[in-house]
Amino acid sequence: MNSTNLSIWLRLAVLFALVWSVAATLPNLLTPAQRAMLPDFMPRHAMTLGLDLQGGAHLVLEVNEADVLTRAYENLEDQVRELGRSKNLGYSGLGSSATGVTLALRDPTQLALLQEQLTPEQVIVTMATGNTITLTYGESFLVELRKRALSQTVQVLRSRVDQFGVAEPVIQQQGTKRVIVELPGVRDVARAKAAIGKTAQLNFHLVNEQSANGGLVPPGLLQLQDERGQPLLVQRRPSLTGQMLTSAASAFDQFGNPAVDIAFDSRGTQLFAKLSTDNVGKRFAIVLDGKVYSAPVFREAILGGRAQISGSFTAEEAQDLAAVLNAGALPAKVAVVEERTIGPSLGADSVQAGLLAMGLGLVAVLIFMGLFYGLFGVVANVAVLFNLTLLVAVMTSMGFTLTLPGMAGIVLTLGMAVDSNVLIFERMREEMAAGKKPLAAILGGFEGAFRTILDGHVTTLVAAFVMFLFGSGPVKGFAVALSIGLLVSLFTSVTLTRWMILSWYKRARPSALPL
Repeated sequence: MNSTNLSIWLRLAVLFALVWSVAATLPNLLTPAQRAMLPDFMPRHAMTLGLDLQGGAHLVLEVNEADVLTRAYENLEDQVRELGRSKNLGYSGLGSSATGVTLALRDPTQLALLQEQLTPEQVIVTMATGNTITLTYGESFLVELRKRALSQTVQVLRSRVDQFGVAEPVIQQQGTKRVIVELPGVRDVARAKAAIGKTAQLNFHLVNEQSANGGLVPPGLLQLQDERGQPLLVQRRPSLTGQMLTSAASAFDQFGNPAVDIAFDSRGTQLFAKLSTDNVGKRFAIVLDGKVYSAPVFREAILGGRAQISGSFTAEEAQDLAAVLNAGALPAKVAVVEERTIGPSLGADSVQAGLLAMGLGLVAVLIFMGLFYGLFGVVANVAVLFNLTLLVAVMTSMGFTLTLPGMAGIVLTLGMAVDSNVLIFERMREEMAAGKKPLAAILGGFEGAFRTILDGHVTTLVAAFVMFLFGSGPVKGFAVALSIGLLVSLFTSVTLTRWMILSWYKRARPSALPL
C-alpha cells in the first residue's frame, strides 16, 4: 500500500474489469432484438427479472399426507397378498386404508411367518380380537416416508416447470409438507396451476362389463365414470402403471382430435403386450388421477409398447398432459393452499419505481460528493459509476434474478462504495492537517482508511451471509446483491480510486490537495 504505483498486473486487471463490465452490462440496456444483433464475441445474456418485477404466480402447495400413507399401505397390502401366494399364508378380509392394513389369519400359528416376512424393523404387527391383525409402519419409517414424498414432489414440480419453459422459477420446501413455487412471467396462472398441481397418476385397468348391483360395487372392483359420464366398473388394481412410461407427446387421433401418444419401457412393453394378448376383444380403461380418459377395446395384441390417450382434449391440454407425464407423477396429491398473482403492469410499475429510486439516490450521491470534495469527489463519482457497472455485470453473468430486495441491495452497496471514499478522503484531510505533504497525505489516507474499510465490509458480509443462510427467497436476493456489491466496492475503492488520484498527482504535482 505504500507504493506510489499500482503494479502493471493490477492496472491490467482494472482495465479488463472495466471493459468486461461495460460489455456484460450492455445487454441489460437493449431490447431482445438488439441483443440478437450483437457480435458473437459479445455477451448477450440480460439479467432476469424476479416475480415482483415482471409479474407471475406465487403458489404454496401442500402434500396430502393421507394420500402418502394410503399409497404406502396399499403397497403393504400387495406384499401380504404376494405372501399368500408364495408362502401359502391363509387369510381373509384383507384391506388397507390411510391408517394401516387389516386381515384375519385363518391359522393363528402363521403370525410368526407374517412377522418374519414383513421387515420387523419397519412393520408393527398388532393382534386384535380373534384372529384379526393390524399392520402399521413404525414412526421412524413414516417420518422418512413423508420426507421422501416431499423431496420427490419438489423434484417432479421442478421437472414440470422446466417442461413449461418458465425462466428462473423458485421451487423450495417450506416446513415438512409444503412447497413454494414462484413462476415469474407466467400470464395464464390457471393453466400453470392446473398442470403443476396435477398428480398425474396414470394407470391402465381392465374393464368389468357387469354393472353395480343396487349401487354396490363387488369386491376387487372400482366404479369410475367413463368419458361420457356413465358408470364404469374396472379392476381395482391397475394392470399397468404410468411409472413404466418412457415418453409422452401431444398428437392427433384417427379422427383428427388432439391426443397424447405414450411409449413404455421394456418391462412395460412386455406387460402391455401380455395384457393385450390375453384380453383381445375386451375393453381397458386409461385412467389419469381417477378420471377415465378413454376405454378402448383391444382389437389385437399390441406388441410395440405404444398406446394413445384420447378424449375431449384441446391442443393446449394435450401439450400440458404430455408435459406432466414426461415429468413423472407426484408421489401424492397436492393442494394449492396459497396463491398470489402479480400482474405484469404492477411488475412494470415496480421496475420504474425501483429504477427511479436508484437514479435519484445515485444523482444525490454524485452531487454531494462533487460539492463536498471537489476534484476528488469527481474521482469518487467515477469509481461509483464503475462500481455500479461492475456490480450489474457480475450479477448478470451469475444468472442473478433481480428482485425489489435485490435492487435495495444495489442501492445500499452504492452507499457503501461512497462511504469507503469518504473515509479515505477524510483521512487525507487529517494527514494534511498534521502537516504532511500531498503525496504522503494521499498514501497515508489510503493506508489509514484501508483497515477501517476492510473491517466494515467484512462485518457487513457476515451479516449478509447470515441473511442468505436463514432467509427466504427475497431476503436471499438482498443478501446476494449486497455481498457482490461489497466485494466490488472494496475492489474499486482500493484500486481504481487510488490509481486515478496517483495519476492526477504525477501530472499536477500540487502543493496542496483540493479537499
